[in-house]
Amino acid sequence: MTHDEIGKLRWRCVRRALLELDISLSRFLDERFSGLTDKDQRLFAELVEMEDHDLWYLISGQAECKEIRFEPIVAMLRKGTVS
Repeated sequence: MTHDEIGKLRWRCVRRALLELDISLSRFLDERFSGLTDKDQRLFAELVEMEDHDLWYLISGQAECKEIRFEPIVAMLRKGTVS
């Protein structure tokens, strides 16, 4: 991803309606994102476009991941989730 794309992604990660998402997504972006493959970086960017409550339920384990392509990213997010 380009520097501009990562900047836009960062903005999207910290401008959430739920503080828990702000914390979880920005922490993941800071600590894990650079180690992802290009494909997984794109999947993460796609995942953060979900509606806030749906995304929080997904990464907090309150909802099951129904799209297999997101499962590895969701699993990583769940390891660092603030409950």
